Amino acid sequence: MRNTNLESKAVIEEGKRVLRVEAEALAAIAEGLGEEFSIAVEKMSESLRVGGKLVLSGVGKSGNIAQKIAATLTSTGSMAVFLHPTEALHGDLGLLSEKDCLLLFSQSGSSQELMQLAPFAKEICKSVVGIFGNKNGSLAKISDVVISSAVSREACPDNLAPTTSSTVAMALGDAIAISLKKEFGFGPEKFAKFHPAGALGKKLSTKVEDLMHAKGEFGLLSPEASIEEVVVALTKFRHSGICISIEQTRAGTPKLHGVIVEGDIRRALLKKEAFFALQAKDIMTKNPLSVEVGQLASEALEIMENRERQLSFLPVVDADGGIRGVLRVHDIVLLGIN
Repeated sequence: MRNTNLESKAVIEEGKRVLRVEAEALAAIAEGLGEEFSIAVEKMSESLRVGGKLVLSGVGKSGNIAQKIAATLTSTGSMAVFLHPTEALHGDLGLLSEKDCLLLFSQSGSSQELMQLAPFAKEICKSVVGIFGNKNGSLAKISDVVISSAVSREACPDNLAPTTSSTVAMALGDAIAISLKKEFGFGPEKFAKFHPAGALGKKLSTKVEDLMHAKGEFGLLSPEASIEEVVVALTKFRHSGICISIEQTRAGTPKLHGVIVEGDIRRALLKKEAFFALQAKDIMTKNPLSVEVGQLASEALEIMENRERQLSFLPVVDADGGIRGVLRVHDIVLLGIN
């Protein structure tokens, strides 16, 4: 078991070295990115516009990268699939259509499996784009456009294991995916539809009205309500707060005038004997913070937490200030939106 500071420092330094090598390679690729990138994105965009898809292929580490980028493309609005080059030659080539764009990943630029696939695929699909570590390899001659993923060295001390090169290839794939996302206007709302079960999807799609406690499920009193009625309402609904209304909106909905939270009761108790003579209007907070019914729950959470004293209770109103419900911070956090 390693337990010396010298060994620990050596490990940390090696980690830093690897990260620096890969960061430098990414910076160099970014600096040298040229017109070929724009042409490649346009080739893919053309396929997507006519109802085609992006078909990604590669072997070994390049195959793993192709699978990851296919998933990224799909989740950001660009229809994409992974095609294993060997399986393609045994029937899976049938998923290619004349509208598709084939995107090949290869560090050597001459992968034997892709060399066997590419000529047949080129006869079928609309275009072929390559991301190659060697832009002068055999695959470049079959491709319509090539993006170089060449690196000066791997982060591997022996310059053998794909490290820097795989990082660069993946980053270029991400750059393509996000460029297409931007071109097709794939924003947060569409992203949420493609990620309904994850925390990010919930954050982007869950609205206040989906979580709020509606009419009949929260305390609502007039300013003249007695302190006893206030305590009873707080105890009955257990939302840590109640709403106070003095008038109605044009639609007949009680208009928000104030709120009383449990902390107001504790402070009012300091009045001792005078406590029992108090009314709701004596301890309520006038013109309180609120959230509109159509806002995202994540926005409501920010209102509750981004302040000196965090709120656990928030009234939900319509455009006219009518009380539509109440929201608890517990309901938002319980859903995983934080």
